[in-house]
Amino acid sequence: MAQPPLAAALPEDIDRGVAGATSVLVQRANEIRMQKVNWPSYLQSQMISQEDYEVIIAVEMPGQNRGALLNSHRLQVARTFMNLLGHISKDQTIQYILILVDDILSEDKGRVEIFKEYARKHKESMWSPFLNLLTRPDTFIINMTARIIAKLACWSREPMDGSDLTFYLTWLKDQLRTPNNEYMQSVGRCLQMMLRVEEYRTIFYQLDGVVTIVQVLSSGKLNFQIQYQLTFCLWVMTFNNAIAEKMNKYSVIPTLADILSESVKEKVTRIVLAVFRNLIEKPEDPAIARENCIQMVQCKVLKQLEILAQRKFEDEDITADIEFLNEKLQNSIQDLSSFEEYCSEVKSGRMEWSPVHKSEKFWRENAGRLNEKNYELLKILINLLETSKDTLVLSVACHDIGEYTRHYHRGKRVLEQLGGKQWVMQHLTHQDPNVRYEALLAVQKLMVHNWEYLGKQLEKDAQQSTPRT
Repeated sequence: MAQPPLAAALPEDIDRGVAGATSVLVQRANEIRMQKVNWPSYLQSQMISQEDYEVIIAVEMPGQNRGALLNSHRLQVARTFMNLLGHISKDQTIQYILILVDDILSEDKGRVEIFKEYARKHKESMWSPFLNLLTRPDTFIINMTARIIAKLACWSREPMDGSDLTFYLTWLKDQLRTPNNEYMQSVGRCLQMMLRVEEYRTIFYQLDGVVTIVQVLSSGKLNFQIQYQLTFCLWVMTFNNAIAEKMNKYSVIPTLADILSESVKEKVTRIVLAVFRNLIEKPEDPAIARENCIQMVQCKVLKQLEILAQRKFEDEDITADIEFLNEKLQNSIQDLSSFEEYCSEVKSGRMEWSPVHKSEKFWRENAGRLNEKNYELLKILINLLETSKDTLVLSVACHDIGEYTRHYHRGKRVLEQLGGKQWVMQHLTHQDPNVRYEALLAVQKLMVHNWEYLGKQLEKDAQQSTPRT
């Protein structure tokens, strides 16, 4: 299974480091590990067999004896764990068993093959017993199970695939969206492990994984550790060239630019810069790399680089990335056309009264280009009218739609077909006077065909209405 070169050099063990030691899952596991299960009572009540009793008692004891047992009676150990997980219903006991499984895997990655061999011999699925546990109501059980599945999937010689992989990645994705999820850090670590693997990246992308991560990151309710983890996930995704070329469709750059401007943690700064660098280096199409540069400029990344360049960082990679990005973004500015600047601004969703909007020459030459790529830019403008809460963005979008219909002879018909006209008209009653003003001008441009008359009328209206800010 292919690994990105930099990612392969990073620690794979999700227990490693301070973050692992302080996560809710690890803390809770340490508490549960101290509460020994009364296995004799399970044996006396015939809830477990004599053989399973002897195996689980032996596995409980860490050290050489456990290692010897796992080497000499591999399949017997796997069978005991499968029997116990399948037949015991008490949450506390299931929690304890899962911690034992996680412990023996963490001690030796090669032990994941024990469960694979057992499943193969009995012609059973290795994944089903664990995937079934993901549907339990106990949040510790499902998150410890998810952690074990990640280890099995990433450390086994054979990758997870098919419906099992889709189910697991979908589960992880849904957990990211779970409100107030106290195990968010554990979910992030599972994803960090999974997305190191090329096959898993592709499936996660197809499941709208990038969209989900960006939406969660842009919510603004995350601590720096989860910001780092989810940005790390985007970073490893960019090692897939095809995915890197599509990243600019999902507001990755604006979202990370916001995080960069607010970040006070070096690890978060480093991983954001690493994503930006990959978005320039990894796309095979130079036009996409250039478009990413322009979008970074639009999102004020150059200003952030200037601020960061004045700081001292322990990590040399940060300094190297700052220099690389600064050079690339500066070069992109030098040969930036006005239409490319406009495209970048529209796609970023961060519209303001930059000079192109008010340029008669710009609209005369470029209005028809809003039709390119199946009306891509025009559809974005309409979507902004529908979704944005920013009054400046709404004002500029109304203005641009008006200019499009004014300078493109079929503009009125196209706008009606795309549903844009109704959104312009809705903003006639917007609470902000600037939005109302621009919506009114746009509607006039939609309705009036005598542009010479309209020009004089607009001058008169402008003198009587609230000035544009």
